[in-house]
Amino acid sequence: MYGIDLDTPGLMQARTWRWLRLRILGLLSAESRLARHFAPPEPKQPRQPSRR
Repeated sequence: MYGIDLDTPGLMQARTWRWLRLRILGLLSAESRLARHFAPPEPKQPRQPSRR
């Protein structure tokens, strides 16, 4: 989403914890793989008795 290559030499030393925190929070609040991974499971629907 942000197009940030964390393997870039020196990138993380040049950034603050606030910068990283904001990126992570942004990914958690957007439709992303990270948000889907940490999202609570969908509530299970109770089974409906079959009518005959």
